[in-house]
Amino acid sequence: MKEGNLMNIRENYLTLADGQQMPQEGFGLYKVDGQETMTAAIQHAYADGYRLFDTAQLYGNEAAVGTALKQLSLPRDELFVTTKVAEENQGYDRTIASVKDSLQKLQLDYVNLLLVHWPIERAFFETWRAFEDLKKAGLTRSIGVSNFEMIHLQYLATQAHELPVVDQVELHPLLTQKPLLKFNRDHQIVTQAWSPLGRGAVLSQDVLKQIADQHHKSPAQVILRWHLQNGVSFIPKSVHEARIAQNADIYDFTLSAGEMTRIDALNNYQRTGREPELVYEYNRQY
Repeated sequence: MKEGNLMNIRENYLTLADGQQMPQEGFGLYKVDGQETMTAAIQHAYADGYRLFDTAQLYGNEAAVGTALKQLSLPRDELFVTTKVAEENQGYDRTIASVKDSLQKLQLDYVNLLLVHWPIERAFFETWRAFEDLKKAGLTRSIGVSNFEMIHLQYLATQAHELPVVDQVELHPLLTQKPLLKFNRDHQIVTQAWSPLGRGAVLSQDVLKQIADQHHKSPAQVILRWHLQNGVSFIPKSVHEARIAQNADIYDFTLSAGEMTRIDALNNYQRTGREPELVYEYNRQY
């Protein structure tokens, strides 16, 4: 990815397999609580150029997101809103009812992207059938998955009429997910990184500090630039105004091939979240 063709966060979109355009860098709303905090965070993020806002039923803050979007009078056609169906709401009928409930809370007619939050064995295919029908009904523009590994995507493909266009997974320099990235690329699935900064576990790595110093950037900005150059979508989260701005300020430098390789070498398969296969087997986050 060459310098110059990405001017800023606002102009940087990926085209999904179904044709919808999705901002490559978005704003995560996990653990953003309280109406005042939510409205301020979204206001700062929007001012800094973020247009993708990512929530979930599980976060318990969809209503606060909806109120913030309403209070700020943000133009709907500029926004890319994602939500996710929780494990307890999976299954055909429950999925459809829960998504209608989410839309009411969000005060929206549709979301841009609807994700299955975690794969669970109990309702694996029925949930996806509901997703396909929700898309047909216009309640979501795109359908995708979260925390699906290669095996879950292959299994889904045995019965799905259409494949997910996004797979949102834990991804950062300590968990680079290279085989999954390749699989997704080969199947026109955009990989989106949650916890793109490894919940801070990665930031103290010497390699990142060295590279950051070279570019007069922070280790966090170097990691986000690494995601950007890997063609991955990513959704950093922060409620701090300065950090929100800093996370968007990654478009004026480029990592060399050597620097990208050094960051890749930090991989040690370290998760900060759950192991998807166990969630699948237990039908819940353990």
